[in-house]
Amino acid sequence: MSRKRILWILWNLVFLTVFNITFFLAGGTEHEASVWISYGFIHFAYLMLLATPFLTGKSVNMAVSMYSLCFISSVYFIATFAAGLVFIFIHSMSYTASLIVQVIITGIYAVILISHMIANENTADSMERQEMELRYVRDASSKLKSIVKFISDKQMQKKVETLYDLVRSSPVRSDNSVRDYELTVLELIDTLDNNIRRDDIVAAEKTINKIERNAQERNRKRKSV
Repeated sequence: MSRKRILWILWNLVFLTVFNITFFLAGGTEHEASVWISYGFIHFAYLMLLATPFLTGKSVNMAVSMYSLCFISSVYFIATFAAGLVFIFIHSMSYTASLIVQVIITGIYAVILISHMIANENTADSMERQEMELRYVRDASSKLKSIVKFISDKQMQKKVETLYDLVRSSPVRSDNSVRDYELTVLELIDTLDNNIRRDDIVAAEKTINKIERNAQERNRKRKSV
């Protein structure tokens, strides 16, 4: 275990250590149920605060997501700690009020935290989908642009440039109905690259025609949706 991790664990244990030493030295070990309920919820809230960074799921901007969740857990901990201290000092014989207040605070926290986690997941899914949609046009265009540099034949160069314009101007939005066409185009572009590097003009022209047909069919289906 690294020195940094050890120091981080020790830092996290400072509150629990100070709180427990103060709690037992000042009040002993004999307490009403209301006090133990508050004691337990305070510990739970603090542990949730420590665990929150690990609740950040897939996210393009994990830092923003983590800070948002940590802020929610921090507010929950402060509220739980404040309410807990009130019931600890009151020493109420009845545990009902203590339990109700802590359950309500925890329930509100759970709803807000889970809602934000769901929102973060939806945002991440949306951005991941946009990235996948951009990949076809971006990757295909980039590959075709690189291929043009290796072509010495002007007529062949013109055909590949026309193909490049076709792909670059294609609709960015994608879905499962056109995914096979996109994968086929990308595979055929790799084939075209090999054709050009081998200086196989006949095979290259056939590959260009296949790419053009699949790219046009992809665009036609995409526009008809």
